[in-house]
Amino acid sequence: MNFFRGVMGGQAAGPQPSGAETIQKLCDRVASSTLLEDRRDAVRALKSLSKKYRMEVGTQAMDHLITILQTDRSDSEIVGYALDTLYNIICNDEEEEQDESEDAVTPLPASGKHKNVSMPDENAQKQADDLGAQFTDKFIEDPEHITLLLTLLEEFDFHVRWPGVKLLTSLLKNQGVQVQGIILVSPMGVSRLMDLLADSREVIRNDGLLLLQQLTKGNAAIQKIVAFENAFERLLDIITEEGSSDGGIVVEDCLLLLLNLLKNNSSNQNFFKEGSYIQRMKPWFEVGDDNSGWSAQKVTNLHLMLQLVRVMVSPVNSPGATASCQKSMYQCGLLQQLCTILMATGVPADILTETINTVSEVIRGSQVNQDYFASVNAPSNPPRPAIVVLLMSMVNERQPFVLRCAVLYCFQCFLYKNQKGQGEIVATLLPSTIDANSISAGQLLCGGLFSADSLSNWCAAVALAHALQDNLTQKEQLLRVQLATSLGKPPVSLLQQCTNILSQGDKIVRRGSKVQTRVGLLMLLCTWISNCPIAVTHFLHNQENVPFLTAQISENLGEDERLVQGLCALLLGICIYYNDNSLENYTKEKLKQLIEKRIGKENFVEKLGFITKHELYSRAAQKPQPVFPSPEQMLFDHEFTKLVKELEGVITKAVHKSSEEEKKEEEVKKTLEQHDNIVTQYKELIREQDAQIQELKEQVASMTSQHEQMQTTITQQLSQIQQHKDQYNILKLKLGKENQSQPNNQGDSSQMNGLQTEELSQLREEVEELRKQHTLLQSQLSDKDALISSLKSAPAETTEGSAEGPDNTKLLQELDDLRSQVQSQSAEIAQLKSERQDLLRKVEDGESSSVPSSDSSLDAAKMSKLENRLAAQTSETERLKEEAKSLSDSRADMEQQLASATSTVAILQTEKTKLQTEVQESKKEQDDLLMLLADQDQKIHSLKQRLKDLGETVEDEDDLDARDQTDDEDEDDDED
Repeated sequence: MNFFRGVMGGQAAGPQPSGAETIQKLCDRVASSTLLEDRRDAVRALKSLSKKYRMEVGTQAMDHLITILQTDRSDSEIVGYALDTLYNIICNDEEEEQDESEDAVTPLPASGKHKNVSMPDENAQKQADDLGAQFTDKFIEDPEHITLLLTLLEEFDFHVRWPGVKLLTSLLKNQGVQVQGIILVSPMGVSRLMDLLADSREVIRNDGLLLLQQLTKGNAAIQKIVAFENAFERLLDIITEEGSSDGGIVVEDCLLLLLNLLKNNSSNQNFFKEGSYIQRMKPWFEVGDDNSGWSAQKVTNLHLMLQLVRVMVSPVNSPGATASCQKSMYQCGLLQQLCTILMATGVPADILTETINTVSEVIRGSQVNQDYFASVNAPSNPPRPAIVVLLMSMVNERQPFVLRCAVLYCFQCFLYKNQKGQGEIVATLLPSTIDANSISAGQLLCGGLFSADSLSNWCAAVALAHALQDNLTQKEQLLRVQLATSLGKPPVSLLQQCTNILSQGDKIVRRGSKVQTRVGLLMLLCTWISNCPIAVTHFLHNQENVPFLTAQISENLGEDERLVQGLCALLLGICIYYNDNSLENYTKEKLKQLIEKRIGKENFVEKLGFITKHELYSRAAQKPQPVFPSPEQMLFDHEFTKLVKELEGVITKAVHKSSEEEKKEEEVKKTLEQHDNIVTQYKELIREQDAQIQELKEQVASMTSQHEQMQTTITQQLSQIQQHKDQYNILKLKLGKENQSQPNNQGDSSQMNGLQTEELSQLREEVEELRKQHTLLQSQLSDKDALISSLKSAPAETTEGSAEGPDNTKLLQELDDLRSQVQSQSAEIAQLKSERQDLLRKVEDGESSSVPSSDSSLDAAKMSKLENRLAAQTSETERLKEEAKSLSDSRADMEQQLASATSTVAILQTEKTKLQTEVQESKKEQDDLLMLLADQDQKIHSLKQRLKDLGETVEDEDDLDARDQTDDEDEDDDED
């Protein structure tokens, strides 16, 4: 093809160069030209050829273009041409292929690699994808090329930045994992890409969103980095600027990026919640009263917003994180806003369906949210609860299938771990609470359970089963429900009516003969009577139920009926496992004999195991939300799959066990219960002893602290006594000097007597203070005695009482020290008193030799008064001594009692050890008996084998059982 034909105009003479030759010349020109203008023109020409001759340009020019990016970075124009060219040869976008659809059939001469054949669109697209992947692999062989591209994105020039963004996006689309790994280890790689969101040019910002979408797909590490680069704040700001749900495609891109960052990333979800970004989602769902004319973009945006809410409260998240997000959504009013959309008119069906699913997961397992949802009323006249309105849609066969599935999921989530809600639903079916003037949830469920639509039957049965899930009280309450089937006939129970639909041969059977209806009723019955012996008794009381189940299980039916047979086997197995043997005709043993005779144990177990092997069982077990491609495939409920998994093993064991094994198990259980009771008693005793020990420790700690306080007080008193001694010695020295000097004049005598009077007054004050301190010490000693008495009265029969002995001994030793200190203080006080008496005598001797005066007589009166006070102090000291003696006696009594308590504790400890030894010996004896039995069985077996070897006839237990079974069958035949 002549490349220059369009430029030159007309037919040129001579052979024209092919496209490959032209590209080769342009590549040589890029490599060899020294002028920048020449290289720029050559790169521009390569750009123009890159779409038409993608293969040739990619194979020949890629290395030269990368060199241009490295060497000519100063010229933004040539760099932009090079980036555009690389983008054209790497990009696999369908839009680009459509733009070049006319060229898709153009022959490529002289290449030798392409045939001149028009290829179908699918093959052309596949070939283009292969080319893009090959060129991407070639480009990223050297990680430095990605690093170079990241540095070019820092350029603000539009002609460099925009093609760089598009090129990197194409690389991520073609080889995402490899490019993500290179960007992740590149310094500041993610931060440079985050700067694109702050670009003022919308086209770069929008393409930056697309780039970040590709970058964050399936890479948790990059998702965390992007989130901590303040991505949530920027994206929410962009959504608000663009008009939230009324915005355009940019809002959609932001929401897709947010989903990438939050889905299956618990760290980012926690960061989103802690950053109070959930509160910023509330304005998204503020739809006006006029809901007509929803644009397709608004529907898409709101759908993604609802998905974003569901990501935060998905059942696959950790329960703690989900509960925290549910709480935040209720507190900020987001749940209330979603319920408003739920009850609004004019909302598109797909948005309404997704809103129901979103509300379901926001309230699932959250008691507060479930209570609020129960209080929501629809804007009707009269107002009806939202639950009732939703159930009306669920049992209405004219509603879309996906909407009915969503309502069922919402009802299941409302009842999930909500015993209060379960009770409210069941209460609407009880005779005492039925209101004939209003439609209740229970009436709708019963109506759907017995309607002509099999899907309504299944949904109502599953919904009612969720009202009984893990709730024994409601299972028993539902047994009271009575139904009026027809005029003139007595009412029947709901349980009986469910079994009638399965077993009777009238028109109800034809209506419920569909597999979906029967599976739903069987799931309801299994959930109802499991772990409820009273319900099992009610079920077995109907004489027709067990024969019907055995007939269903034993028949050889088609593939579709095998599932019903498996569920019938499960129902019969539940009747055996949870049977309390209250009905003589249907005890556990008789039901097992019936299975063995009519069905066969192996056949029964095989039919039971078919449930878990069903394809739809595995699909339902994956997640709680009921998602089915078509109504016909709606057979299993998620919670029921858990019940089957739990019961299959125990029912199989129960069916295979013999009566002797059951008796042995019961004996073993009783023995274990006895041992458990003994262990429980010891545990309770140990708990009591631990509590007593803790109480004693607290008392000891309190006494220790009080002792420390008293020690501090005694130290202070000792220092004060030392001060008193010093003052007394000074006073004694002064009085001795005055007696020696014996002044004659009256003025000196008056001065001496005045000084003496002042010193004596001070001494009296100090003695009075000392008396007060002794009184305080006495009160503290009394408190200590009271604590000691309480310690003596406390329970001492503890196994670890002996361990507290050293602490009590230490405390008594400290009390002895305290009393000795008190006695020493008393001795010091006595010494002070004797010295003071001597001083007084000396003073009296001095006064007798002096001239009497009014001042001396006054001093004599004061001295007399002081003597009286000293006498009182002396008596007080004597009283203190007597009290200290009584305290010593009481200490001796306490020591005696403590020794007695210690001996009691030792006796109890000995008894406990003896009991434990007996228990161990009993266990050892049981083990020895078991070993002896095993040895005996082995010996018997060996002896039988020897007898057989010697030719003797020996009958085994299996032969005896087979003979008994044959005899029983012969007897049955004779009776027949």
